[in-house]
Amino acid sequence: MSELNPHEDQHWADLLSPRRRSVLRGGGLMAAFAASGVAGSALAADGKSPWGYDTWKEATTRPASVRPGEQVLPTKPRPYTDIKSYHAHIYFDEDNFHKAALLHKWAAERFVIELGNWNLAPRGPHVTPSFYFGFNNEQLHVIVPWLQLNSLGLTILIHPNTDDPRADHLYYTLWVNRSQPVNAYAMQKPGPGEPAVEQIFPNTKPTVKLET
Repeated sequence: MSELNPHEDQHWADLLSPRRRSVLRGGGLMAAFAASGVAGSALAADGKSPWGYDTWKEATTRPASVRPGEQVLPTKPRPYTDIKSYHAHIYFDEDNFHKAALLHKWAAERFVIELGNWNLAPRGPHVTPSFYFGFNNEQLHVIVPWLQLNSLGLTILIHPNTDDPRADHLYYTLWVNRSQPVNAYAMQKPGPGEPAVEQIFPNTKPTVKLET
């Protein structure tokens, strides 16, 4: 960041943000300058905002609910047996991937789980690299404290699997360490002919006795 003009640095960060690059793709650098709205810039003199000039009139609408059945207060609690299994999503980046690799190895050696492959780029609702493993309800009381003590400082999302994957990822969650954004608003309930709840199929066989 510039020590002389932090506002200019923020301007360039906004100008070159992924969203703005996406909107302006195909227009080149001249279009980017034109859309930046910088007063007095010769490049922006004839430019027009790609969002138009009436955005200030847009109403603040309510997003779709991530809390099924809670448009009004429920009359009774939801049964915990609606949860059929759990997923743990372990997030990492280029600076701490070696910690993720160690945790990946440890989990596979100690638990009967469904261990997914490496996602080295955002995938599904997960906005950073990650790997996941699925486990059954009977292991919850062991795996959650094990992850708390062996997270190695990584951010971990633990969510149940019910018939509403959007709520599972956004509302019914547990976090180990810091939480982070999850882009699950577009997730839908299973369609006709699909399993009502995502299934897990264990693919590991423990070779190391769990420390107690």
